Amino acid sequence: MRSPTLLAAAALFTALLTALPAHAERPFPANAKRGTMTPAYHPDIVIDGKPRRLAPSARIFNQDNLIETPASLRGRNIVVNYEEDRDGLIVNVWMLTPEEAGQRLPAGDNVTGR
Repeated sequence: MRSPTLLAAAALFTALLTALPAHAERPFPANAKRGTMTPAYHPDIVIDGKPRRLAPSARIFNQDNLIETPASLRGRNIVVNYEEDRDGLIVNVWMLTPEEAGQRLPAGDNVTGR
């Protein structure tokens, strides 16, 4: 039989481990750009008022770095970092926390960041 103290300690340890990734600093690629995304009907999105298209393999990561479906985001203006493929399609989108949005993007040739 397991002691209640041991079970409580294990539960606390598990909770701490699952909370860590949400607060870890996310590394964004050097070619990431920043903008304000307004989701539209998949695969279309709008970034900074310009119509854009998601690549077939596109992934949208929320502030906890979990994948979101485009349909769940409709009607919201979201500050994001995003990455384009060579054809100009959006392949990765990271929804930013207020802290991440306040940081500057690393300087690079393809950065339009704020």
